[in-house]
Amino acid sequence: MRLINPILIIRILGKILLLEALIFLPCIIVAYLYNESTGPFVISSLLTGFFSFLLFVPWTKAKNIKITNRDTFLIVSLAWILFPLFGTLPYILSDTIPGFIDALFESTSGFTTTGASILRDVEILPYSILFWRSLTHWIGGVGIIALVILILPSLKVTGYQLFSLESSLKEKIHPKISGVAVRVLLIYLGLTVAEVILLDVGDMNLFDSICHSFGTVATGGFSTKNISLMHYSNYSQFIVMIFMFLAGTSQVVYYYLVKNNFRKIRNNEELWFYLIVVLVAGTLAGSILLLHTSKPLSESFREGFFQVISIITCTGFANADYILWPSAGMMLIFLLMFSGGCTGSTSGGIKMARHLIVQKNISRFFKRLSHPGAIITLKLNGKYVEEKTNRSILAFILLYFFIFLTGTCILLILGSDPVTSASSVATCMAGIGPGFGTVGPMSNFSEMSAISKTVLSFLMILGRLEILPVFVLFGKSFWKI
Repeated sequence: MRLINPILIIRILGKILLLEALIFLPCIIVAYLYNESTGPFVISSLLTGFFSFLLFVPWTKAKNIKITNRDTFLIVSLAWILFPLFGTLPYILSDTIPGFIDALFESTSGFTTTGASILRDVEILPYSILFWRSLTHWIGGVGIIALVILILPSLKVTGYQLFSLESSLKEKIHPKISGVAVRVLLIYLGLTVAEVILLDVGDMNLFDSICHSFGTVATGGFSTKNISLMHYSNYSQFIVMIFMFLAGTSQVVYYYLVKNNFRKIRNNEELWFYLIVVLVAGTLAGSILLLHTSKPLSESFREGFFQVISIITCTGFANADYILWPSAGMMLIFLLMFSGGCTGSTSGGIKMARHLIVQKNISRFFKRLSHPGAIITLKLNGKYVEEKTNRSILAFILLYFFIFLTGTCILLILGSDPVTSASSVATCMAGIGPGFGTVGPMSNFSEMSAISKTVLSFLMILGRLEILPVFVLFGKSFWKI
């Protein structure tokens, strides 16, 4: 019995690289339209396609090999390493980011929909490179939806099927995985097109509308302007705010909405918990700005809600420099870095469902104090949560904070100050983008050392893959028959 199927893994990775080779093609069109050099993208596409050929074509015997769970874990982890690696080519070949580590950081940040950047002035970049940065967000968002909705539930990783996804979607929503993928992609496309149209009506041109829509729907955060959404009107900020919230909502909710299955939506506890957290945190942020700054009512709450939604959904767009907020506001933003949107969305972080499970555990603890002999079970979305699943969720959260503390200590050792270290790790693990200190919303990660950028790039991938698919590779049981 094989532990893994190397030939099959190599062949599938070859297919994935072929997809990336095709992704470069729209950038060639953009470069042509704006009279820019198409060379970086042509060469990137050819090189990626060549490596795809080397990995895919020679292994024709792999067609009849059955894929295993271990193969899937390896494929997912390696794919999220290969995509950013080949994604560095346009930056390096165009000389916009000549250093490999910097290019890798930018590429990883794009595909993992983090939005952290080492670029000091994005407005001087060619249109084709700006489009590529935003496109990596959009493609990364599609990949995450496929991972969370299609792959992990089928592998039954940490009880995902008991969250808002309910169970394996191929059984609950559509009998074929391909059917689920098509529907999810159509929803994703629909949100993107709708936002492009609404932004183009305002003060954004079509190019900026497309780039910001890619960043919003994927909860990425790359902007075409140095000061992000501060550059645009209140109208544009409201549109982006609305679509950030929508992007942080589970794709399953939209499916049920289209199917007019309002009972499923009404019974989705994670959705209502997400809505309550946004409303409470946004109101709190707006009140802090209203009471402790000279901002008027409308500006305080627009700025407060925008930043709260941006952080909770792990998008990272900014309509203000929250480093200048009162200390209570900054503390609120930092705490929200550990929240995350809904399961089955493109957002990162711990996710609302896990926080909801923690809240239910605390409530059960106090109930048991009053009624020691009572049998109190946990339920989510009307379904019982097994103790094994409950423990795995709590273990995930503990592991998440352990990695956060470890990463913070590593950056401190490498020379970053405490505020920058903690916020950099928190924001990269959650896929948010900007942090505090020298990596605030109006700053970037360019001053960090090469080793620090490498560590943060790894944390982006680790957080994007929900930690466990990567950690399982280092367990002894993974390599045992």
